[in-house]
Amino acid sequence: MEEIKGEMEQKGMDPMAVDEGQWIMKQLFRESGVSPFTPLKGIFIQGPVFISFFMAITNMAEKVPSFKEGGAFWFLDLSTPDPFYALPILRGLTFLITVECNMQEGMEGNPAAGTMKNVSQGLAVLTVPFTMTFPKALFCYWITSNVFSLAYGIVMRKPHVKKFLGIPDMPPPPPASSQQSAFSIFSALKKSISSNENPTSAIAPSTKVAVDRS
Repeated sequence: MEEIKGEMEQKGMDPMAVDEGQWIMKQLFRESGVSPFTPLKGIFIQGPVFISFFMAITNMAEKVPSFKEGGAFWFLDLSTPDPFYALPILRGLTFLITVECNMQEGMEGNPAAGTMKNVSQGLAVLTVPFTMTFPKALFCYWITSNVFSLAYGIVMRKPHVKKFLGIPDMPPPPPASSQQSAFSIFSALKKSISSNENPTSAIAPSTKVAVDRS
């Protein structure tokens, strides 16, 4: 995508270059079996799972007697909030570290990656005071999930793990270009993907020009 964007910028973003770039981008995504929204699939899959665990653990903390003495260290009673606020803060820290280490993995070249990371960083800090009244049992699950996500992201970046699983190495991201160029590229890509296909759209723009001239 970065190579295609660079070629389009070198051509001055004229209508012919944009049209050809749209077609190349569309073919690239089709051959790779992905879309600009592919990184969001994980959120839609994990969201219902997290909500289900959240509701189930909250309900268990209220109704299961063993939760009152099933904890450890300073959080022996898992059905009450943490009086030291250590668990909410630890939950925020683990999420913040996960965002810093793993948030932009696989989103190189996507101009929305920076915005998503900034929003996630803000949520990691702002949600701490709003979760201080949650039962300790919920944080036992929450922190464990964050630590697992962090470890998973770190392990999946190891070269020998990628080689074992057949995951190609990501090339180093090129220097960031101007926001206007990135916006123009992805606006063109969005228009290309959302447009209805017709028989002539399967022909590359350069080919169509050659046919018209003949």
